[in-house]
Amino acid sequence: MYHNPVLLAQSVDGLSIKENGIYVDVTFGGGGHSKEILSRLGPEGKLFAFDQDEDALANSIDDERFTLIQENFRFLRQFLKFYGILKVDGILADFGVSSHQFDEADRGFSIRFEADLDMRMSKKNERSAYDVVNTYSQEKLAKVLFEYGELRNANAMAKEMIAHRAEKPIKTTEQLKVVLKRFLPKMKENKILAQIYQAIRIEVNEEIEVLKAFLLQAPEVLKKGGRLSMISYHSLEDRLVKRFIRDGKFEGEAEKDFYGNIDVPLKKVGGLIVPSADEIATNNRARSAKLRIAERI
Repeated sequence: MYHNPVLLAQSVDGLSIKENGIYVDVTFGGGGHSKEILSRLGPEGKLFAFDQDEDALANSIDDERFTLIQENFRFLRQFLKFYGILKVDGILADFGVSSHQFDEADRGFSIRFEADLDMRMSKKNERSAYDVVNTYSQEKLAKVLFEYGELRNANAMAKEMIAHRAEKPIKTTEQLKVVLKRFLPKMKENKILAQIYQAIRIEVNEEIEVLKAFLLQAPEVLKKGGRLSMISYHSLEDRLVKRFIRDGKFEGEAEKDFYGNIDVPLKKVGGLIVPSADEIATNNRARSAKLRIAERI
């Protein structure tokens, strides 16, 4: 089941939709954001949506203004070009894992279910969570856990995983939990497990590389005055989004022109938007959501 889209009105409002504009929803999922965009478009408007997850195809919308592209949004520019689209009026992105992916036990995304170590957002991906846990070196595993899970015990956890897999592979989410049991104190077990799963999932799906590739392409495909509306769920994503809007890059100082003025492709629109207490009460997935809106200069 695909749950209610997060920050629905605010994220679509942020696009400042023109009736006959061309828009992109790069994270289609259950189609909630796409349906809202279509409801605001006129007969000449167009909406393209991306989703690499095969399950999302079942939610495709029967509307001649709508095209669903079964691909990762890291290929944004390439596939828009394939459809003859060089510039668009707005792009919406709701990063993170869909409720459906968490709720499908056999996908291995959720700490609630016993499942094979998979965590692939697309079954076309060759690398799964099993590969990360059972083939990475201690150094590489520790780096994944520290950088993507922000886990202070990353090195000790990696060492424990290496020791266990030397005897037999770690095949399921439950086995991984047992292996790391000593790092999971009763009061914090779910929080730490969620960080471990997040780290492995980000590595499996190359989520940080995908986000960077998308952000670099977005200003190129946006028309002047076009809007970018982006929802992040953890600090790693949000920091990249915030930094890119401000500096037009991920590291170092923003580019400056001859006169010392900052030369960046985007400007932020308004401040950070977070869900209301009411939305969080009815949709638990919204609790960590952060929406940032930018405009192409």
